[in-house]
Amino acid sequence: MRRLLRTLAASAFACLLLPLGAGPGNATTAATPTAALADPIGMTSGFYTDPHSNPAVWAAANPGDGRAAAIRDNIASRPMARWFGAWSGDIGASVGSYVGAADAADKLPVLIAYNIPGRDACGGHSGGGAGTPAAYRTWISAFASAIGSRPALVVIEPDSLGDFSCLDQARIDERNAMLRGALAEFRNRAPNTWTYLDAGNPAWISASTMAQHLEGAGAREAHGFSLNISNYFTTGENTAYGNAISSALSASYGYTKPYVIDTSRNGNGSNGEWCNPGGRRIGTVSQTGGGAEMLLWLKTPGESDGNCGVGGGSAAGQFLPEVAYKMIFGY
Repeated sequence: MRRLLRTLAASAFACLLLPLGAGPGNATTAATPTAALADPIGMTSGFYTDPHSNPAVWAAANPGDGRAAAIRDNIASRPMARWFGAWSGDIGASVGSYVGAADAADKLPVLIAYNIPGRDACGGHSGGGAGTPAAYRTWISAFASAIGSRPALVVIEPDSLGDFSCLDQARIDERNAMLRGALAEFRNRAPNTWTYLDAGNPAWISASTMAQHLEGAGAREAHGFSLNISNYFTTGENTAYGNAISSALSASYGYTKPYVIDTSRNGNGSNGEWCNPGGRRIGTVSQTGGGAEMLLWLKTPGESDGNCGVGGGSAAGQFLPEVAYKMIFGY
């Protein structure tokens, strides 16, 4: 009932904003404003908390561990994004199950698509991805189709626009084509999904260069862009960077976009290291506003960045309870 009332209200609001003359006899003019007003936040009653996240599964399996209660109460009980890639198996079934569970709870799921060919090509810690652009198109189409008309937020391919230093122009063009294709799939198959292209973090490349990268990847078709995924920069630093990117988009290309910030691990800010640095702390829990369109936990606290830092000997994405526990307290 709550969703029905919210949807009816949103529909009424959309009708008020239709241009004069729009209606059943003028489908072309009516379609654009209605699509632009898709509002997954208004369709739901808060962010979805995944009961099967890595910290939740670990805490449930280790109730006698002295760290379990703190990890359960401070991390596992918080809304976080679910990452999807080759490890997800049948992507349609995996995404459909996750979004379906959130939909049944009247909550908004946050998903991350992480399967582009040549993923993390320059960094190397999270390499992999679909074998070919054609395979990626099939995968991302199934991803979007599995969401369908249900509300969702999707971040598309973290790090894909942050570093082109190891790519020649042909590979950059190929990557941009895949990202534009992904945006088209969500637009056509998941009308109540807000999509975000990833725009790196404040210490990576300049705002003007990132604006160029976003434009090349089709940012006009995205709802917005994301910042600080799997990094540690403060919300203030990211807000300044996000505003600078939006200003550069406006000055160079004539449009602006909202942005979201990953606050999962930025409670103590950055010490200049990005790969499992010690002494970091969890940040502001997922919420709308906070200087950006939304503050979201996009990286799961306690999941490794790779075989480095305090996560030495681990693989990217592996849950490390000791790292998670220390991140709760900032040491």
